[in-house]
Amino acid sequence: MNGPVALPLDEVELSFEATGGSLVRRTVLPTGVRILSESMPGARSATVGFWVAVGSRDEGDGDRGSTHFLEHLLFKGTPTRSALDIAVAFESVGGEHNAATGKESTCYYARVRDVDLDDAVDSLADMVTSSVLDPLEFETERGVILDELAMADDDPSDVGGERLFESVFGDHSLGRPIGGSPDSIRRASRDEVHRHYLRTYRPRDLVVTVAGAVDHDHLVQRLQAAIGRSDWSTDTAPPVPRRPATGAETAPQQGEPLVVVRRPLEQTTLLLGFPGLPVTDDRRSAMAVLNSVLGGGMSSRLFQEVRERRGLAYSVYSFAPSYSDAGLFGLYAGCAPANAGDVARLMLEQLDEVATDGITADEHRRALGQLGGAAALALEDSDTRMNRLGRAELSMGEFVDLDASLARLAAVPTDDVRDLAAALRSGPLSTVVVGEVDETTLPTRAATVPTSSAIR
Repeated sequence: MNGPVALPLDEVELSFEATGGSLVRRTVLPTGVRILSESMPGARSATVGFWVAVGSRDEGDGDRGSTHFLEHLLFKGTPTRSALDIAVAFESVGGEHNAATGKESTCYYARVRDVDLDDAVDSLADMVTSSVLDPLEFETERGVILDELAMADDDPSDVGGERLFESVFGDHSLGRPIGGSPDSIRRASRDEVHRHYLRTYRPRDLVVTVAGAVDHDHLVQRLQAAIGRSDWSTDTAPPVPRRPATGAETAPQQGEPLVVVRRPLEQTTLLLGFPGLPVTDDRRSAMAVLNSVLGGGMSSRLFQEVRERRGLAYSVYSFAPSYSDAGLFGLYAGCAPANAGDVARLMLEQLDEVATDGITADEHRRALGQLGGAAALALEDSDTRMNRLGRAELSMGEFVDLDASLARLAAVPTDDVRDLAAALRSGPLSTVVVGEVDETTLPTRAATVPTSSAIR
């Protein structure tokens, strides 16, 4: 494989070799179900994921939190399996199973030995296609989810992260909390969540990805048989279209630019954020380099300036989540309340320096080494490869393996990193603090930095 491989929705069969000799295959069933596998030479285990392209941003006014509610409920039983049966099916063979709800997708996954993959596929297929959403289990799980939200509200990093998304994205659907709010969970009804389930869990929405010790043809047959035992429609249908880079929603508009959540804490959680890049933006490789240089490790500018030289924070880094039509670029630090203003100023100064002067050749070289090495090490794990298949199919519309990814990173000019930093810095600044802090010391407006390309 010499470059990215496109994944057209109307292409029924695809097969190609990826870096390291792994074989990637893709089959689209007549019902719209998409099945992708990556066979890893020498593997004795496999990770399987059942994905649906629905997340918290897809909820209506009356069903906030339903997507996360479903993530819990699908483990609670089907007509042929109880909640205990599902747990035993994985744990009795030493497997791991869980689920994750995001803003744009939900994934139910398991990692098992190769000899147990068939049973894992059967169990996950039964959960996804045939959950009964038992009313008694619904009420029990309501309490569990409320406890989960309460636990997150006790974590300053979680609180700050949620408030940062609200500040950067405002009333846009990406600004909503993934798990809903305590009020929305208390108001949720079993019928509302069931309607959400029927509307969003259909054959054309389903993507199944497996990485590790897997035979693709056998996987397809096993999955077809498992789905065939459900009540899912067998009508011919195309896969659900991928999210467009510009959707029906208007572009995000900033919410409150300064948010202070006062808590009696010994350490202040400080977050600065700007609008970032959509997941398919051509500048995403430049973003990876920028994120590495600015806040990607102990040699990064933020770590060296804020922690090593000044000793003002224990943890400091940058991050850059991306979605179909928007993204976020953030800076994080945990510091003493009295130092929050100085730390915020220093973090912005480091971004300003990159926006004005760019990065050095040595920083560029180190970033390529860090990103390439981290990617190669991560791909030793079937979990990472399974997730890569899911992201490629649901979000990207193309498969980019290690060699192609490294080639893209190596082709990023240092001027592009400078221009991207300037574009980010010229956007609206959001400042979020959790803890006791003097608000007058905090930055609330973005600087004016010359830029040749804006964040759209």
